[in-house]
Amino acid sequence: MRSEFQRDRDRIIHSAAFRRLEYKTQVFVNHEGDLFRTRLTHSIEVAQIARSIARALHLNEDLTEGIALAHDLGHTPFGHAGQDALNACMQDYGGFEHNLQSLRVVDKLEERYAEFPGLNLTFETREGILKHCSHKHAESLGDIGRRFIERRQPSLEAQLTNLGDEIAYNSHDVDDGLRSGLIAVEELADVALFQQQYADVRSKYPDLAPRRTIHEVVRRLINCQVVDLVETSTRNLEQAAPAGIEAVRAHDGPLICFSTAMREQNLELKRFLRNNLYRHYRVHRMSAKAAQTITALFEAFNDDTRLLPDEAQQKSSELENIHGRDGRARAVADYIAGMTDRYAIAEYERVFNPSI
Repeated sequence: MRSEFQRDRDRIIHSAAFRRLEYKTQVFVNHEGDLFRTRLTHSIEVAQIARSIARALHLNEDLTEGIALAHDLGHTPFGHAGQDALNACMQDYGGFEHNLQSLRVVDKLEERYAEFPGLNLTFETREGILKHCSHKHAESLGDIGRRFIERRQPSLEAQLTNLGDEIAYNSHDVDDGLRSGLIAVEELADVALFQQQYADVRSKYPDLAPRRTIHEVVRRLINCQVVDLVETSTRNLEQAAPAGIEAVRAHDGPLICFSTAMREQNLELKRFLRNNLYRHYRVHRMSAKAAQTITALFEAFNDDTRLLPDEAQQKSSELENIHGRDGRARAVADYIAGMTDRYAIAEYERVFNPSI
């Protein structure tokens, strides 16, 4: 009754890793407010945007949705700060990268089915999850890593989901940044992509309440980027006229892309968010605390795996028997990466607070 890609999507939605995204940071730590985006709401928003684009371009909507829902499954607690800290801890053991971890989650770490480890997803969904990969790591991934070695393109669905992710986090980080008060509308005056939409809304609805004004601006931010992406990609596909997936893979660049003007405006918005939101001192304080938490947990667990819960101890022992100290460290990284923000904070207290 289901296609292969529908089955992939359903297995992703029913996975424990997907449910844990509810309490994993996007920009703001979970306990800082109930209305800020989490990894779960972000993934749902990416899926909605990407599926709309797929329908407009007559691509496979179910494959697109599966890639979108799974693309962040490997993220650590505390967002990119957590990833950076865990990567630093893992430098002597092969490193850590959330994109590879997402693939590891669906291939190995989810344990739900009697006949296989992981979720047994299709090649196409797994390929879409792996957005980028070093040559070294690609060599160890078999068929899924071949395109990085041969410098070939992924499927059209993977290409559009990657850009749908960008549209979602840029637009919604503006919304959350303004809601938090860390950035102000006046600071966005020189950001063309925002200012165009803001001026249109203020002109058409001069008496609209500030909160509704921002919501209207953000939905228009999403819309103008989606429309540009669909129109530009449609022209690219008509011009290239790929006969099939091999023609897409052999093309000298992605066929799903923004226009040059939109790409430049998009980069301008990214730079603004990096300089004014992601590097804001309050976000940096959170990031510093996150790094301390992740680093302390990793060092404690890697030095003494008996501090781990029984199941994690068993996995650590199994991987250490196969891969030595690298295997033990990887098991510790798997355990920490699977934590939610609040679980990581609670585990830190349980390990280091003598009164608990």
